[in-house]
Amino acid sequence: MTTAPPALDTDATHRQSLAQGSLGIALLHVERARQGTGSWQTAHRQLSAVGALLDSDETGLFLGAPAMAYVLHWTADGSNRYFGALQTLDRILAAHTRRRLAAAHARIDRSEPTTFAEYDLLRGLTGLGALLLRRAPEGDELKGVLEYLVRLTEPLATADGRPRLGWWVSHSPVNLTAPTLDGHANAGLAHGITGPLALLALAKLRGITVPGHEKAMLRICHWLDQIRVNDHRGTRWPRWITGATTVPPHLAAPSWCYGTPGLARAHQLAALALNDPDRKRMAERALLYCLADPTQLDQLTSRGLCHGLGGLLRVVQRITQDADEPRAFVHHLPQLTERFATTGPPTETGFLNGSVGATLAFQNIQEGALPTSDWDACLLLI
Repeated sequence: MTTAPPALDTDATHRQSLAQGSLGIALLHVERARQGTGSWQTAHRQLSAVGALLDSDETGLFLGAPAMAYVLHWTADGSNRYFGALQTLDRILAAHTRRRLAAAHARIDRSEPTTFAEYDLLRGLTGLGALLLRRAPEGDELKGVLEYLVRLTEPLATADGRPRLGWWVSHSPVNLTAPTLDGHANAGLAHGITGPLALLALAKLRGITVPGHEKAMLRICHWLDQIRVNDHRGTRWPRWITGATTVPPHLAAPSWCYGTPGLARAHQLAALALNDPDRKRMAERALLYCLADPTQLDQLTSRGLCHGLGGLLRVVQRITQDADEPRAFVHHLPQLTERFATTGPPTETGFLNGSVGATLAFQNIQEGALPTSDWDACLLLI
C-alpha cells in the first residue's frame, strides 16, 4: 500500500473518492460480497484499480488514504483480509491525524476562525475521528480528535474582543474558497457542528471520553436549541446562521446532510449518551412530524444519500433502532419506499449523490427490516 504526494490529478482523485468515485463503487461491491449477492473477486478488482493513494491535507474520510482505510475496514470484516494493507494505512492515518491536529490547535492559538476542511465530516477531523472510532478506538489519535472537538466548542477570542463560536467559519457556506464579510456558523451534519456532536455522542456511548466531553456536547445542543424553529410543520433547523441573522433563514429540506433527519439522529444519539429523555423525545417527534408532512418530503427529488430519499430512508432505519416507539417510524417505511421507487434514478454513480448510495440505502428496506451492516458509519449514523 503506497501513498502519493498531493496532486490535482482529476483521474486519481476520482478513483480515490468515496463520495463520488471508484471507492464508493468498491464499497457497494464489498457490501454485495458480504451479503452473498456479489463476488469478492469483483470487489478486489475494483480496489486494485485505485492506484497509489493520496495523503495530504486535502484528503480525509471521503478521499485518499483515509477513504481507502474505511473501505478496507469493511472489506476485512474482522478477518485477516487485507491485514498488511490495513496496518500500513493505520500508520498513515495516525500520522495524518497528528499533523492535522497540530495545525488545528495552532490555528486556535492564533484566534483565527476555522474552516470546514479543518473540522467537518467530509474532509476534516470529525471524519478522521469517525474512522478512528472504528479502526483505533483506544488510540491516542482518537483521543486527540475528541480533545480538539472539545476545544472547538469553546468560544474563540476575536480581534475586537467579542467571543465568537469556536466553529464559526469565515468562508461562504456554498463557495468554500470565497471569504465572506462576517462568516457563518453551520448547523448541518455533513459540514456543520452537528457532525462533531454525533461523533462525541458515539464515542461516549462506547465508553470513550476526554475531559470536557459532556460539556462540549451540551454547548452544541444548547446552540442548536437556540436556533431551531418550531412551527405548524414541527421542529426544524436552519442550514446556517450568519452574524446578521435575526430570524433563522435557509430552513433545510429533510435530508441527511442538512435537514431534520440528520439532526434528529444526532440529537437522538446525544440524548442516549447524556441520558436526556426529553431531548430524545424531541428528536424523534421532529422526525415524525417531518415524515407526516408531504410539503417537506416533496422537497426531496432524488434517491441520493446526501440530499435525497436514500439518506432519509437510512436515517429512519437508524432512529427506529433506538426509538421509544419504533412502530411509529416503521409505519412510514412503505410510503417512503414508494416515493423512492417513483423518483427517477440518479444520473451519476457516486456514493453520496448517485446510484451507489441509493442502492446501498435501498437494501433490506422492506417494512420492519433494520440495517444488517454498518456501511453508513461514514455518515455518523451509527
